[in-house]
Amino acid sequence: MATHRPLFPEGRGALRSVAPGPEASACPRASRPFVLAATILASSMAFIDGTVVNIAVPTIQRGLNADIADMQWVLNGYLLMLGALMLVGGGLGDRVGRRRIFLIGIVLFTVASVACALAPTVDLLIAARIGQGIGAALLVPQSLALITANFPKESRGRAIGTWAAASAMTTALGPPIGGLLIDLLSWRVAFWINLPIAAIAIWLTYRHVPESRDETAHGPVDWQGATTATLGFGAITYGLIGLGETDGSLLPALAAIVVGLALIAAFVAIERRAVNPVMPPSLFRSRVFTGGNIVTVLLYGALSGSLFLLPFDLLVMRGMSVADAGLAFLPLGLIIGFLSRPMGALADRHGPRLFLTVGPLLVAAACAGLALGLANFWIGVLVPLLVLSLGMAIVVSPLTTAVMNAAEEGKSGAASGVNNAASRLTGVIAVAVVGALASLVYRTTAPDGAPRFGLLPAVDDALRAGAEAAFLNGYRTGMIMVAAWALLAAVAGWISLPAGTPAEPDSTNEA
Repeated sequence: MATHRPLFPEGRGALRSVAPGPEASACPRASRPFVLAATILASSMAFIDGTVVNIAVPTIQRGLNADIADMQWVLNGYLLMLGALMLVGGGLGDRVGRRRIFLIGIVLFTVASVACALAPTVDLLIAARIGQGIGAALLVPQSLALITANFPKESRGRAIGTWAAASAMTTALGPPIGGLLIDLLSWRVAFWINLPIAAIAIWLTYRHVPESRDETAHGPVDWQGATTATLGFGAITYGLIGLGETDGSLLPALAAIVVGLALIAAFVAIERRAVNPVMPPSLFRSRVFTGGNIVTVLLYGALSGSLFLLPFDLLVMRGMSVADAGLAFLPLGLIIGFLSRPMGALADRHGPRLFLTVGPLLVAAACAGLALGLANFWIGVLVPLLVLSLGMAIVVSPLTTAVMNAAEEGKSGAASGVNNAASRLTGVIAVAVVGALASLVYRTTAPDGAPRFGLLPAVDDALRAGAEAAFLNGYRTGMIMVAAWALLAAVAGWISLPAGTPAEPDSTNEA
């Protein structure tokens, strides 16, 4: 990778690069902790809202007198825009300015949060949630892009590990803390809580985060590619969400997916000709970048699929309460939170290959253990869940660091957008595929008279019809599938990274 030494390695006045090369980090050492704090706070808002709102759904439904279809779109409107715009948000940061797009994303997310908190009707709440999704799609990719632009390679893994750890901790602690506040006050507090967090993030960004962009990019913004990507990913996300809804025909959902795939094919063709593509095709010339994103797709697919299926075992076969089932997942976020930073530091020194192989192997073993459905909770659920948590903790930070370090200098926003889009859209795809497979197995093995509609039958209906064995068959088949995905992720991690490739010191970034 070509490097360019800045004339002034520290300070806001530092030159970004020796023309015509891309930008180099210009962040003073003393400002880096504040850069990290700003990116953690801003991205945590998006991650918390992805979990806290889920537990607030019953309260919101009662408060706004909404039906279940409305509540599906309170959740899905956010996911739709997040999936549609994530790639575009990352690319625009490189082109327009990462700090600028980051701030725009925070402001949009905050304004939309206020609109959510004040929404008098469910329709206005859905519209505001769509606004939150737009803001999150702009700010989340810039979080990693700003870390990459302002931290040298030799310490970047530790910084990304800290970001991942904080994100995991807030995601894990969001539901119990948010649930307590909602019970004590109102569901609207789930949105009001974003205001003080946003205010601190905006202040830190203005005070300590320098602007950075791809200084080699000249000419107009690739609006044709950005629009095509947004429509394509939006159509695919809409279709995948539609597959999970049980109140209508699947034909519109399938049609949306087909249209979305056609638009993505058109987007790829546009990017090959664009002067300043929002997703530079040159990123995929790197075996590490391409392989890292393949690992992301397979591994996060396995994670999303397993976390979708596991509650069925906890609630149906084991008869746990919703609160107890929620507590069973708490170790996942805590273990990732405590171990991501040290794992990132180790990967900086020893290279990510071993981490990208061992982590997915542990996830595969955990999913296989869950598929056994052993009656003893401690052995059948808790031990596999702890192994899964350890596997994800080992791989999350090294994987993200490897992908970001493999990107061309100046393309960190696009690289972050690609990687975030891969993990987010994969989650929607995995739930649709695993749910469809579990449903198919259930329907083909269920006794006569058992319910045979929807992606998965209602759990009470399955039990009343004496279809427990069929329900468990579907659960186990889905878990075996996600275990296979995690195993393939381990193979991809081993193949895509050469042995012993720690992050090389970057001459453009003085520690």
